[in-house]
Amino acid sequence: MFFSVCVASVFCLFTTSMQIHAQEQQTSRTMEQELRRRALVIDIDARVLTDDLDVMWNEIQRKVAIPGSPVGIRLVGSNVVVGVQFTPFIRNQGNLIVAHVQIWIDNPGSGVSYHTSFQTIPMDFNEQIYFFPLGTKNSSIEILLTVNPYSVIAALEGNSSSTSNDN
Repeated sequence: MFFSVCVASVFCLFTTSMQIHAQEQQTSRTMEQELRRRALVIDIDARVLTDDLDVMWNEIQRKVAIPGSPVGIRLVGSNVVVGVQFTPFIRNQGNLIVAHVQIWIDNPGSGVSYHTSFQTIPMDFNEQIYFFPLGTKNSSIEILLTVNPYSVIAALEGNSSSTSNDN
């Protein structure tokens, strides 16, 4: 009798844990689908320009963000460090991206100076946004942003890989 009660208890415990595990997997899949649905892809093309506006240095990055969460880039030069965080917001009244810029400049003879600023930039998906962290008067650093829904980028990359396999 005791043995059959123990076996029944173990069986009940095992089936309950299987159900909980299945529910956790379903919840995890649902959360992953929701994150993919809300996720954004931010393409960042950072450039350092000469006085003649020739590209002296260029770096391209692709970052994934959830609306309201920042993604950052840091540019380090011989006498300047520029850190920029871009935070996208998706709203019914219009999408926007907030840029938080921090700049450290080593001025010979006077030490290091620090500047910070916030800018709110209206945006549409797939729109090219030019951002100048040092201002437009001193436009030696230029950042080009493009924001798209993750689902659009995933569909494009899926289509391009399937067409390249057909060749």
